Formats: sequence, C-alpha cells, structure tokens
Amino acid sequence: MALDGYSDGILPRRAMKAELLDAETEHQLAVAWRDRRDEAALHRLVTAYMRLAISMASKFRRYGAPMNDLIQEAGLGLMKAADKFDPDRGVRFSTYAVWWIKASIQDYVMRNWSMVRTGSTSSQKALFFNMRRVQARLEREAEARGERLDGHQLRERIAREVGVPLHDVEMMEGRLAGSDFSLNATQSSDDEGREWIEALEDDGPQAAETVAEAHDAGHLRIWLGKAMAALTPRERYIVGERKLRAEPRTLESLGEELGLSKERIRQLEAQAFAKMRKSLEAQSQEVHHFLA
Repeated sequence: MALDGYSDGILPRRAMKAELLDAETEHQLAVAWRDRRDEAALHRLVTAYMRLAISMASKFRRYGAPMNDLIQEAGLGLMKAADKFDPDRGVRFSTYAVWWIKASIQDYVMRNWSMVRTGSTSSQKALFFNMRRVQARLEREAEARGERLDGHQLRERIAREVGVPLHDVEMMEGRLAGSDFSLNATQSSDDEGREWIEALEDDGPQAAETVAEAHDAGHLRIWLGKAMAALTPRERYIVGERKLRAEPRTLESLGEELGLSKERIRQLEAQAFAKMRKSLEAQSQEVHHFLA
C-alpha cells in the first residue's frame, strides 16, 4: 500500500476497508515474509494494520506537523515492525508494532519541531511529549487543594513525576518557550551590521587536519597492501569477500563456493586477520592508532 495520498483521504478510506486478520492468518503472513521475503504477504500484513498506524498518527497532530507526514512516518514504523517481527514468540503483530510506530512518529516530530534539535535522549523525549500534560495536571491538582505553586516548585514536581533530572526540565522548558530566528538576521539594528551566521565557528576540518588525515590514510593504504600481500590467495579472497565488499558475504555462502564448512571459513578468516595484524605491527608501531 502506498503511504501517500492523505490529502484527498484515499489512504484512510482504504485502511478502514482493509481486512481484519485473525491470529493464524497473521502468523502465516509474518512467517512468509520472514522466511521467504514474500512481498505479497508483507503487503497484506502492513495493509491490514495501516488503520492502527493512522490512528496513532492522529494523536500527534497537536505538535503542528502535517497529518500526511505523520501518516508517512507511522507507515515507515509499521514497515520496520514487520521486518523485525518474530511470529514464533506468541505475540500479536499489532502489540509489537505499536512501539515501532510510536517511535517513528516521535522521532519525526522531534526532528521537525525546531531548526535547532530539541533533544534525543530518552529523558528529553519523555519530557517533550509529556511535560505540558503533566504540568497541566499538577496545576489542576494544586488548585483543587488551594495550593499555589511557583515556577521552581512546579518544575521540581514535573521532574519527579516524569523521572528525569530537574536540570532537564529547566532546559526543555526554555527550549519549548523559545522560538527560532534567522541566522541571516543582523546582530544590531544597523543595516550594515554583521549577520549572526558570520559569528558561527566553522566546525569543518581545518587545513592542517586534512593534510594530516591524508598523510595517515596514505600510509595506512601502503601498510594494508603489504599485509594483504602476505596472505595466501584463498585467505586474501576470504578477507576481500568478507570485509571489502559493499555487501559482505556470509560464512555459509563462502563455504558453499569453496567447498568448506562454515567453521573452516571462520578459522581461515581469523588466521588471515592474525597474519595481517602481525604484518602491520612489524611495519610500524603507529598502526595501533588505526587498529584501536
């Protein structure tokens, strides 16, 4: 199922009409995808639970993100859940998928809340999505008791309620209360004033660092070339297939190709790495800097 088309309501309508899977059918589809990478089974499984993803996405509309984007992220979370789901653990897919869907939506909201990243630790996420709700409840409860809380007392109670340090509450409160401004704005009212972006430190690599890294990389290539040359043709082939390919080969596939057991391939790989390390250490003690 495509994950776009929310603006005209097509996706939600299709999701509401999708089949409801019983436990046995759901298990069969999950097994077909896990074991045979059956895309038809994956499509059917994801389509059946897209209504769950849309329902969860709707709960995050108050953060100002477009609903279509929220649904897209919810769908991506649903796909991740389907890819990692183990049907043999006796858990329904919907129960497992809820966590992945929520995590995907939350990550999207936090990435797009501000040009300056709001936070990514578990405590920061807990605060971001619960702080306003907890604060409102604490204020209502205090008012019902006839108690007046100052800002510090309120922040302390929020920290205890959410289970995070007081410092995190104070920092998140400042971030949520602030607003973004353009880095192209001038630092003074003078039209000729310097822009804020000109005051930012360049965090890119400096010339000296670039030269040093290129020098080190050149030496490392030479050392590695000599270390590879010390291997037998079979060892060199195994190392190349296991470590130098964009998609490394498995021990099983190499074993089938070379007529050896998986364990023998593993032994040859370990033997080759030991030879390479010995060769590298013999060439230069500086190699420890690269092998660390």
